[in-house]
Amino acid sequence: MEQNTQNQRRDNRRSAQSRREPREKSEFDSRLLDVARVARVTKGGKRFSFRATIIIGDGKGRVGIGVAQGTDVAQAMQKATQKAKKHIVHVPISKGTIPHATMYKYHSACVTLKPASLGSGVKAGGAVRIIAKLAGIENITAKLTERTGNKINIARATLEALMQIKKSKPISN
Repeated sequence: MEQNTQNQRRDNRRSAQSRREPREKSEFDSRLLDVARVARVTKGGKRFSFRATIIIGDGKGRVGIGVAQGTDVAQAMQKATQKAKKHIVHVPISKGTIPHATMYKYHSACVTLKPASLGSGVKAGGAVRIIAKLAGIENITAKLTERTGNKINIARATLEALMQIKKSKPISN
């Protein structure tokens, strides 16, 4: 009798899984920029948690960055993705590149972004490259003028520099 009820439960689970609709694809692509184990020192010892930095973008000019902590890596990534969706910015793109050069300093990270000619590709490294690709920028030249090892500050400086860009007006004759 007990064997019968276990088989019935298993069959019910299978049919419930088959009835479920497949998960819909998110409109944003996401990339993990950084994962770090962080510790909080308490009276009883150290409490460890994880910090994740996620960059999301749709390839059409929208990009966002999220940083969050969780008890495990999966939870930290999920929370960071939700924060990134809340902080989406729009980047003006014209002919696959940015309309004009810009520079921004965020804490110790200083990023210079310049438009590039058609076919030159993304000439940037690390966080700047990830943000440019996810934003849909195909041709750009970037330079970190004041070097820092902090990926989060570099990403935030890049995002702020992209937010400074003004949309170029079409020239009318």
